[in-house]
Amino acid sequence: MTLEPIFPPLLTGVACEPGIDPFDKALMLAARGCDAGTITYSITENLLAAGFVFAPDVELSKSLAMLPLCGVGFQNALGALAPPEVAVHLEWSGQIRINAAKCGNLQVAASVKQANEIPDWLVVGLTVPLWMDNDAPGKTPDATSLFEEGCADVEPLRLLESWARHCLVWINTWEAQGAEPLHREWRGLAFNIGSDITHKGVHGNFMGVDENFGLLLRAADTTHLFPLTDLLKDTK
Repeated sequence: MTLEPIFPPLLTGVACEPGIDPFDKALMLAARGCDAGTITYSITENLLAAGFVFAPDVELSKSLAMLPLCGVGFQNALGALAPPEVAVHLEWSGQIRINAAKCGNLQVAASVKQANEIPDWLVVGLTVPLWMDNDAPGKTPDATSLFEEGCADVEPLRLLESWARHCLVWINTWEAQGAEPLHREWRGLAFNIGSDITHKGVHGNFMGVDENFGLLLRAADTTHLFPLTDLLKDTK
């Protein structure tokens, strides 16, 4: 018998059929008007994937904070289940780093593209490899999997449940206290902050983010701001 995750009362789980991407499933359900708090998911031998549906009541520029929020929720969730020596960091673009190596990612899509519009829905997708899906160890030295990083005892189902709970806690914090607590938590987890990175062909120092989590990149004498709308996936 296949076990199903147990989510808090405000959240509803939807298992995906084999071969169905939970992010795509969440997009379809969101466009059809499903309830906020719907979480689509799939757990296979090699992969944990999920989609989280939101119904924002603020403009897109602010509601896209759900992307870093879900990243912080994942770090909190894995931190509660994994050995203490396992380090989780987050790239601004949504990439997840475990012990400095790439290990899954977060992505986001919304019903609108303009920063000042209020979306009917917004979906954040989570993908985490449990085992590397290739037969050539060392072929991708900068990529890893959850179980290869000392997390073999972490049950994917429990991790999914924990991610949902921690995200819900941060949503409540964000609604009650604004973005400042989330900013503090995310900044402490940001990968390569203070280092030189390249985004959209601009190479410079990753200074941090603005109030809406836009990327601040200092190149020469200019500080470039890249909004989170840059990361929106095309839903057409």
